[in-house]
Amino acid sequence: MKRRETMFLKIKPVIFSDKPKVMKNFITPILFLVLNSCVAQDSTPYGLMVEFLRSPEFIELREVQPDFSWIVPAGCEKQTAYQIQAASSKNLLNQNSPNYWDSGKITNNQSINIEYEGEPLLGNSTYYWRVKIWDANDNSSKYSVIQQFKTGSLNNYTTTSNSFLVEHRTPVLIKEKSKGHYFVDFGKDAFGTIVLDIQPTKKETIIIHLGEKISKPFQLDDSPEGSIRYQKLKLKVDPGQSKYTLALPSDKRNTNIKAVLLPDSIGVITPFRYCELENVNFEFDADNISHQAVSYFFDDNESYFTCSDTVLNRVWEMCKYSMKATSFCGIYVDGDRERIPYEADAFINQLGHYCTDREYSMARLTNDYFMEKPTWPTEWILFTPLLFYYDYLYTGNTEAIKYYWEKLKYKTLTDLAREDGLINTSKENQTEELIVNLGFKDPTMRIRDIVDWPPAQKDTGWELATEEGERDGYEFKEINTVVNAFHYYSIKLMAGMARAIGHEEDAHFYEVRSKKVKTAFNDRLLDPAKGYYIDGEGSTHSSLHANMFALAFGLAPEKHMKSIVKFIKSRGMACSVYGSQFLLDGLYLAGESEYAFELMTALHDRSWWNMIASGSTISMEAWDMKYKPNSDWNHAWGAAPANIIPRHLWGIQPTLPGFEKCIIKPQMSQLTSSKIKVPTIRGSIFGEYKKDENKGTFTIEIPGNMGTKFNCSSLHYKEVRLNGRQINVSNGLILLSSGGNKLEFFY
Repeated sequence: MKRRETMFLKIKPVIFSDKPKVMKNFITPILFLVLNSCVAQDSTPYGLMVEFLRSPEFIELREVQPDFSWIVPAGCEKQTAYQIQAASSKNLLNQNSPNYWDSGKITNNQSINIEYEGEPLLGNSTYYWRVKIWDANDNSSKYSVIQQFKTGSLNNYTTTSNSFLVEHRTPVLIKEKSKGHYFVDFGKDAFGTIVLDIQPTKKETIIIHLGEKISKPFQLDDSPEGSIRYQKLKLKVDPGQSKYTLALPSDKRNTNIKAVLLPDSIGVITPFRYCELENVNFEFDADNISHQAVSYFFDDNESYFTCSDTVLNRVWEMCKYSMKATSFCGIYVDGDRERIPYEADAFINQLGHYCTDREYSMARLTNDYFMEKPTWPTEWILFTPLLFYYDYLYTGNTEAIKYYWEKLKYKTLTDLAREDGLINTSKENQTEELIVNLGFKDPTMRIRDIVDWPPAQKDTGWELATEEGERDGYEFKEINTVVNAFHYYSIKLMAGMARAIGHEEDAHFYEVRSKKVKTAFNDRLLDPAKGYYIDGEGSTHSSLHANMFALAFGLAPEKHMKSIVKFIKSRGMACSVYGSQFLLDGLYLAGESEYAFELMTALHDRSWWNMIASGSTISMEAWDMKYKPNSDWNHAWGAAPANIIPRHLWGIQPTLPGFEKCIIKPQMSQLTSSKIKVPTIRGSIFGEYKKDENKGTFTIEIPGNMGTKFNCSSLHYKEVRLNGRQINVSNGLILLSSGGNKLEFFY
């Protein structure tokens, strides 16, 4: 069995620039990715990955038996066999003389997670591999392009860390406010520092201001609210030096023992969009300054979305960009204030990341982290099985589940269950043994229910809490509805994971247990007179949260669905940016796409548009600063639409792990057109939608080796045509082939 550890590789960052003059001089990693992922004109496999890395030549693998994956082109339709060759040089492969591994023809349709089975790899060495495949007619493809990978110190630990990207972004605007005083706008907030390429005429000191927010046009806000960043620094320049990288002071709070530290090669960075420079007594323009921005390995070209609604386009752009901008630590963190991973933040980050880039190492590294360093909220502990399950669902890989299985069992909090299956998380019910088994180092600490964040003043003594908070007046009880909704969902997913790793006895246990919990949940926590859920056993109050989590996790009985949805819709956006993930999940699952669309495109102060209107280009920690006075402007847990749009509005989701099979169930609401590209480990799914008075048309392009069905149950139509031919639809499902599919629905 492969061993795993939480680790951060101190990698030299991959550096590239957006300046045209630099782009001409060398091929950047992003360009390499584009070349490596070009769709072949025939059935040649492409999009090669080693250990989930698209460019493994930048990483030192520590895995003795790395996993290989590739994309099967639409031209092949269905792979029936493959052959992998690996060698210590390209020439050996070109000569068809692999000296490390020649699998021969393997009759198997699997194109992901193929474990290396050749001669033992040596540490600190470079290798090359390629693959060819056979289709359903036993026709062989050409070999793929050759991909390089290298090993480091091999100790059988699974490599999950990728490299960092350092971009040199040029300004979108420079304004000279007065002689020697310049205002610079880089267009988007990003983590990094300033690089100057200047020609000083004398020794002097430049005053440099960095910040995320302006107080008025061309004026940096030097005293922003909460955790919005601003810094004033001095830089001494000399005629004998032309290039300067601004050294930033570290922040004690986000570089303490609890925070995730950046590799030494990155140095100190801060988030900023704007810069002001004073005392500039030399020629200065856009060529003299750049924003050296840091992010985790990210390919902007792996996804896109556009539609007929301009607000939703802006929301998507911000939320997708948030996935890249907040990845600067190489692990999911809660923004810049603390730089600490939290399970809830990571879950929303994980889903958004998987929907916007073909990148899985960051999420997997974060999951490893939580097994050693959990956080205090009860529901955050219960997120852990969700994190591992959705990684398995999107990658098809079970290694992490196998390795952590026994520890994952504790994360369901089944130890806190009473006879009917519902869990009681009161302090008296928690033992030191459980706390240690959960991964905490201090056996005296206790987990606490959170429901949503921030809390109201009535719930806590926290001086920054608002009067109402984000819990919709939630009434806490020993048996809490939200907590038990999470408990149900976690054990339901555990049953599926147990079966995937061959633990049939555990699978049976969790299947039986989840049914028991669901029965008790609805018997004890659903008020039959009201027709919707109360906050907990013995409560007289019903909140949005008690109902939206039950709806999102599949607990709501069909006979009470209408009353539950009606109550949810009566509460509006009475939850935080975090809670909105599950509100939207539940609404789309219930077929309430119109209302979900209204929430995503709303213009009031509890909306994504308000984040944009406030001036942020990354999703914020709260809907508005007044709802959380210490908020930051770089918090990925506020970016739910990055996954909601692909997963629900377009309805593209895996139905078998690793996208072996997937479903497309669009709920377009009032949109009249849309285009989307969704990355998967098996290749990209492309979609285009157009609607007029007479029909709605979907054009869907599917990669090979992926079984795909189109669910049209939410569409209204009299006639359906697939590629120009009228078809009969059974159970609302239409089987799509690889390549292009044109669906026309006539009203």
